[in-house]
Amino acid sequence: MRKSVRALLAATLVLGVATGPALTPAFAGTPATATAVQASGPDLGPVIAGLPRADATAALVRVGGTEGTWQGGAGVHDLESGAPADPAARFRAGSVTKVFTAATVLQLAAEGRIDLDRPARAYLPELIPGRYATVTVRQLLNHTHGIPAPDFPGTTVEEWYANRFTVHSPGAMVRSATAKPREFRPGTRQHYLNIGYTIAGLLVERVTGDSFERQVERRILRPLGLRDTYLPGTAAEISGPYNHGYQTMRLDDGTIGLRDVSVWPATDGWAAGDLVSTTADLERFVRELFAGRVVRGPLLEEMFTLPHVPDATTGKPAAYSAGLSMKRLGGREVWGKTGGRWGYNTAVASTRDGSRTLVYSVNATDAKGQDMNRTALGLMVAAYGLPD
Repeated sequence: MRKSVRALLAATLVLGVATGPALTPAFAGTPATATAVQASGPDLGPVIAGLPRADATAALVRVGGTEGTWQGGAGVHDLESGAPADPAARFRAGSVTKVFTAATVLQLAAEGRIDLDRPARAYLPELIPGRYATVTVRQLLNHTHGIPAPDFPGTTVEEWYANRFTVHSPGAMVRSATAKPREFRPGTRQHYLNIGYTIAGLLVERVTGDSFERQVERRILRPLGLRDTYLPGTAAEISGPYNHGYQTMRLDDGTIGLRDVSVWPATDGWAAGDLVSTTADLERFVRELFAGRVVRGPLLEEMFTLPHVPDATTGKPAAYSAGLSMKRLGGREVWGKTGGRWGYNTAVASTRDGSRTLVYSVNATDAKGQDMNRTALGLMVAAYGLPD
């Protein structure tokens, strides 16, 4: 992280406010005060106080674990009414989906139905061509497979929005990706992409003879009582209560402003990024996962094992395991996963021993930008400390 960003975040926390100006009155109702529902741990209220702001319109946050708890929220349900954000709202969790997918694959591996060291092509021979014959299931999960991303229509957010109702089938995405030359020899580098998890979802369907969605529901959602979490398929709107998501883009009149992007299907994400959930459900999931009650036995270590290869872009050590990623914050390892869908940023995180967990949903206006949303970044640093 750049020193300037470190300094900015440090100043943010000292001053007790999050960075970014408030939205102009033309877009915002009365800014909602951050409210703590329950507090015995770190106070994250100052980070989300004053929402809506230019970078986010709402935020829901939960801190848990043996070091103390904190729950709170701020912002608005929607910019038109200015009503307070619903603390129990559902949201699009983006790539947090990968944690559920990895856990499902690892459960099947524990049952002997999937071999992590076996080539994925052995399970899907008609879909994965010979140039990717050596890619293993483990390499799909830890992003060392070397398969490039598929092609999607459009190159700008405005074009993607115009094509938002296009249905992307998993098979078509895999065929688009595997028709291209490999990015690198499998197992030699790491490149974080969705395509490995798209293939993993298809692999789950092949070995179980069931849909990916039903397998996740049967293996994870129902056993853990995650009643507000689901995989939406082609549904365009979030089912149940949700706080609206907005994205900064060029509007129909040519100006730059916020567009409501709440109704936007996630078929391009599927097993890599289409989960809908709540902070309460995700907090329960991360607690049970880290306690070894979702993936049991030695296979859980796959989620806490980083491959010893460099990142394909930066050359730095690999940061992604099977389903999770690791960062050193405040002098300790923090494992988790962030996710971004248009209008929504989400994260689940925990120390390995579960002493401090963090779950947030930020209704970000730059949810898929190159840099991490400022409110989301402020929450992560407030919960765990600055990067080492």
